[in-house]
Amino acid sequence: MKDNPVRTGNLPAAFTSFVGRQDKVAEIWRLLRSARLLTLIGAGGVGKTRLALEAATVSAKAFPHGAWLVDLTAVREPEAVASTVATALGVPDLGVRPAEEQLAGYLAERRALILLDSCEHLADGCAQLVKILLSAAPELHILATSRRVLGITGEHVLTVPPLCSEDAVALLRDRAAAVRTGFQVNEANRDQAARLCADLDGLPLAIELAASGLRTFTIEQLADRLEDRFAFLTGGSRSAPRHQRTLRGMIEWSYELCSPAERLLWSRLSVFAGGFTLDAAEAVCGGEGIARREVPDLLDRLVAQSVVLTCEMEGMPRYRLLELVRRYGRERLTGSGEEHRLRVWHQDFFLDVAERANRGWYGHGQVKSLAMFRADHTNLLAALEWDSDPQKRLRLVSALSFHWCVGGFLSEGRHRFEQTLAAGSQPTSERAWALLAATWVAQNQGDLTVADRWLDEAERLGEALDDPAVRAMASGFRGVSAHYRGRPEEGIGRYEAALAVMTALGDEREATSWLLALACAQAYAGDPRAPQSSDRLIASSEASGERWGRGQVLMALGHGAWDQGDREAAETMARSALECMRGFHDYAMVARMLELLAWATVAGGAPARAAGLLGSADALWLDAGTSIAAFGPQMAGHHMRCEEAAVEALGRTAYAAAFAEGGLHGAPGRAVDFALAAEESSGADMVIAVSGGALIVGTTDADCLLSRRERQVASLVAKGLSNRQIAAELVLSPRTADRHIENILGKLGFRSRASVAAWWTEKQASAS
Repeated sequence: MKDNPVRTGNLPAAFTSFVGRQDKVAEIWRLLRSARLLTLIGAGGVGKTRLALEAATVSAKAFPHGAWLVDLTAVREPEAVASTVATALGVPDLGVRPAEEQLAGYLAERRALILLDSCEHLADGCAQLVKILLSAAPELHILATSRRVLGITGEHVLTVPPLCSEDAVALLRDRAAAVRTGFQVNEANRDQAARLCADLDGLPLAIELAASGLRTFTIEQLADRLEDRFAFLTGGSRSAPRHQRTLRGMIEWSYELCSPAERLLWSRLSVFAGGFTLDAAEAVCGGEGIARREVPDLLDRLVAQSVVLTCEMEGMPRYRLLELVRRYGRERLTGSGEEHRLRVWHQDFFLDVAERANRGWYGHGQVKSLAMFRADHTNLLAALEWDSDPQKRLRLVSALSFHWCVGGFLSEGRHRFEQTLAAGSQPTSERAWALLAATWVAQNQGDLTVADRWLDEAERLGEALDDPAVRAMASGFRGVSAHYRGRPEEGIGRYEAALAVMTALGDEREATSWLLALACAQAYAGDPRAPQSSDRLIASSEASGERWGRGQVLMALGHGAWDQGDREAAETMARSALECMRGFHDYAMVARMLELLAWATVAGGAPARAAGLLGSADALWLDAGTSIAAFGPQMAGHHMRCEEAAVEALGRTAYAAAFAEGGLHGAPGRAVDFALAAEESSGADMVIAVSGGALIVGTTDADCLLSRRERQVASLVAKGLSNRQIAAELVLSPRTADRHIENILGKLGFRSRASVAAWWTEKQASAS
């Protein structure tokens, strides 16, 4: 089997201790050694998810390609299961093949564990996908949680019972101690604690909710109050299973313990799918009964009562509701008559976020924007599914273009464009721009036939609306299709025309896009005007902190240098382009940069290093579902000659070993780290500039890349000052200080403030 681990998984770090059930963890691990599909079944609130996460964490080392959590609670359509799994695993969504096929190909040679959480409402869709994946990937294991079995051949089933009395009391003690300092279960209250846990049927969710009540009540008071409530519920719903009455009663009781404002916020938070940030909660839930400034305090109170949980995604703090708690809040929201208004506010918030990120794409916040979109992917889909205003949906799907194309969601984006365009057929400006954005998605997938069809309609709308911007954009995208069909000169001409129109209209965002396309096309074509166009783009990128477009231009210039026989310049360009790609999940782009670096490296007399780079690129090509040959026969020829030279220098056996070593770095971030490891350890960097039409390449000390202000900031980082303290010290705004830190990290190729501090300290020591 090809050993090509990517990430080690995405299992979340536990915020609370795992109490009891160690025997169940051991049993799950024992079963997973032989069973490729194990389903944990049990009642809602019995702790299936927590048990599965603990077992997956314990067994993760047995799966070199990662243990992955896929949360299905917010998924409503069976056909969306595959894309949700692909998103969780970080599978590059780059082609037109169905998500099931892309997943199967991705996992075929990997030994991984997938935890499918909350399958009960999607049992048929989950069963179908599981059969496909287990058939295609012999080393794949799946651990599922559900209230019912999936019902497929080879499924092993383990029923998760409620906690035993001893473990239930231990859980109550542990959680209560977190909200009430000094709380203990002793001889005086042990019987009451056991009675309380028995009344709660040993359900972990009910016990955790009850524990928050011990901030106010004694165990005896709490047990008495709950006993009265459950007696009432039993009389009112005798047909319901007892555990359902118990759990719903516990949630209702928690709801009644909340203040009116806390209850209102609880119900409003249920509009979010898959979690939310504080900013989102303030914007969506504030107003009409809750002042926006009150939201943080109310949210903190709900966290203290275990109604809202804290978590982290993509390195950002977030909040979430357990699905049963969210569902109860949604019932209250629907009953209040507020649901329509909250859905509108939810959609408006994410539309505003997406449009601001789209307008400001060519700036320093690109990686942060993509991370934010990944964390809120389910919220974005929920906003797109709200059909109150077709024109808003068209604006939203268009504003997410970079999420679809650069964030790794091409197939999902294609599906959403098709849905949204079908729902909003009026001949509006919003539709015209959505058609243009959809064209870019189709072109990225290589589906030029569909792209042409969408362009035809966009051009007709541009004429009907008398919109010069739409006409210019459509012509520019015609140039993209021409370029991809092997007519680069036509593409260059159309890019120039689109750039001129968008510049005249004052649309800086779109003008930058066409300048980027023009600079890259000219560089690949050997056009003598390429340096001037690249100079403009690079200068603009350096001023704004933009990296995605700059990386593409540097790569294109590197190819131009390689075609002209300038190996050193090609290598320098490739390294600098890779530096720009830190934080992006662009498989094909990073693979192309690795290829260029490998060609220059083998020509420079380092065949083993070149073989490793080719191995890393090969892993990326495999996951992207394409190859270097897709970018033209010339590219394939350079690859073949590089491989032949490395094999001749090393011998077939040594080449294969180096190639396999490179293949261990098979995700964009790992590949960039691998490619630049030698450069980073050298303490020197390459300076690249395009000035007066000439390409200037040279080596200098790394700190010479930094401006005077950036060197001041680096020195303060080394002294241990936070970003806010640095801003105060240098009389800067916090935002400006943050930007200086990002620029320093990007220029030096570091990923943490600690690396900057160590580098500065060592530099000062060497100087003295």
